[in-house]
Amino acid sequence: MLAASAIMTMVGFGSLFLLVVALKPIAREFDWARGVPSFAFSLFFIGEGLGGIAMGYWMDRAGIGKPALLGALMIGSGAIVASHATNQWHLYVAFGLMIGLLGESALFSPLTANISHWFNRNRGLAIGIVLSGQTLAGAIWPPIFRYFNDEIGWRGTFFWFGVFALAVMVPVSLVLRRRPPDQPFAPRRASETAGPRAQGRSGRAVSGGRSGASAISVLRLQVTLSIAGVACCIGMAMPLTHLVARASDLGHAPARAAEMLAVMLFAGFVTRVFGLGFLSSRLGGLGALFVFSCMQGAMLTLLIFTQDLVWLYVVAALFGLGYAGIVPCYPIIVREFMPAHQAGRRIAGVVLFPGLGMAIGGWLGGYIYDLTGSYDAAFAAGVAFNVVNLAIIGALIRCRRRGLLIPAEM
Repeated sequence: MLAASAIMTMVGFGSLFLLVVALKPIAREFDWARGVPSFAFSLFFIGEGLGGIAMGYWMDRAGIGKPALLGALMIGSGAIVASHATNQWHLYVAFGLMIGLLGESALFSPLTANISHWFNRNRGLAIGIVLSGQTLAGAIWPPIFRYFNDEIGWRGTFFWFGVFALAVMVPVSLVLRRRPPDQPFAPRRASETAGPRAQGRSGRAVSGGRSGASAISVLRLQVTLSIAGVACCIGMAMPLTHLVARASDLGHAPARAAEMLAVMLFAGFVTRVFGLGFLSSRLGGLGALFVFSCMQGAMLTLLIFTQDLVWLYVVAALFGLGYAGIVPCYPIIVREFMPAHQAGRRIAGVVLFPGLGMAIGGWLGGYIYDLTGSYDAAFAAGVAFNVVNLAIIGALIRCRRRGLLIPAEM
């Protein structure tokens, strides 16, 4: 189950890097501003986030099999449709509706929620392995896409990736039809809901911490995490979307720029396989999130001032070690503090907002570049949003230490 889930994410998230690597060739072919393909990138994450809520409800009730099959069909078909784009609306429909709303939405949140039901011990490690496919996709696909863009053009690259995705993902999705033996079903009536310890059935807190204040409710925690998710991922999206373009703007060869992105995402793969489980088991989801966010903010700051090729590789790798641990921490936090039978919808509801942050950040980077002719101001804005994330997560950690965040029954 772990291997099948990781393969789905590794292949499925390749569709995102199709657009990242081809951003400049697409803009050049149609004589568009870079904000146009950047907006398609944004629609991808908006669609993924909104669709993930519906997919999460579907998974809670029916298991992961059918959502995964639909996602496989839409990702492959969407890439093929995008290969025939003749105007910006074709690109928006392919990436926003097909690949995002109906495709990737079935992967991140539902696959994460599903695997969390298979593991009580080492849950952070299991989630990291599943989502390592996403960062491994970033390490593998950009150099491949760059090569085929040069050989057969971006349209041919999109088309053959779509064919490959259908050939691999559809059979693998059938493996995921098996349900976890102890997966809790969503109860039919609110009165049947077993909430977290020390919380009422409605999700309201009924006991407090050492200060006597009321404990934080599930809803309030979800809203707070959602705001934090937007902030961290606006900054995260800047290098993920625009590092290749920025490196080539600095005079480095496109091949080196694509390799730089691959180095960043391979470092992220290392974090998700090794670092995420290690830190989350020792610091909890909130503590691990704070550490990863600190690293992301520091490296994003350095990217503003780094122009040398070797140092760009180094900073990109360190950024990858930090950013890759951030979003997987949100599902870990949800499973620590929210009811297990609501895992699919709660994880999707929280992860929607990092997706929105990615959408805003990807578009904002292109927009600021079009205004200023440089990515420096865009990256500086990303750092500011990262600081907001750190302030929110730091406040939640203080609440946890005061006993105002109460772990759920696992």
